[in-house]
Amino acid sequence: MTAVLPSARTATGLLPVQRLTRFEDGAELRAVLWRAGPGWRMISSAPLGGGIGARAWVLNAQVAHGYRRTDPERHLAALADGAGLRGSGVGLMTAADVSRPGRGRSGGAEAVATSGVSVRGWAASPAEGTRTPAGPGTINIVVAVPVAMSDAALVNAVATATEAKAQALLDLGYDCSGTPTDAVCVAARTPAPGDEVHAFAGPRSLWGARLARAVHGAVREATPTP
Repeated sequence: MTAVLPSARTATGLLPVQRLTRFEDGAELRAVLWRAGPGWRMISSAPLGGGIGARAWVLNAQVAHGYRRTDPERHLAALADGAGLRGSGVGLMTAADVSRPGRGRSGGAEAVATSGVSVRGWAASPAEGTRTPAGPGTINIVVAVPVAMSDAALVNAVATATEAKAQALLDLGYDCSGTPTDAVCVAARTPAPGDEVHAFAGPRSLWGARLARAVHGAVREATPTP
């Protein structure tokens, strides 16, 4: 049985988050929740709610070290239900501590990151992949922009956020591009009639640059110095 206890602490802005605590298998575990509400399109690599589509919430849940479940999507769906979340959303998980997420802001773009880098490396590694289910991601990024983006721009935004993450790690002094199981979620507004739909989100586009700076700041704040 999982109990979800909401914390009274929240943050204001475009991406306000709520901290949750639950007791699972005798352990106290935490989560970070963004109740986005209607009017958002998200792209994510998350186990739950991944891909592109309308999403109303994002749950970033801590799991125990040595996590061995092979059904993370079902596990996250149960946690979301326990938190009273309804409709489609995004569920991320991590073994890292999520009690102090890093935040970044730039020109209206906002990002929240949780980070643990005990297992890390370069993306282009000579090591072979694995056929077994990957463990929970350790750098999870959620970023929101107050504008509408095309599907292609959302894909572009994921690449930009990932570049900014790697830049932050290098700036901190890490010799890596990330961890093996990082995840990202980018949220943009659902366009209303007459709204501009941005077609680009590369690092030198208006909103791509803002998104990159927000992610860079959030990852730097969330990641301990080596």
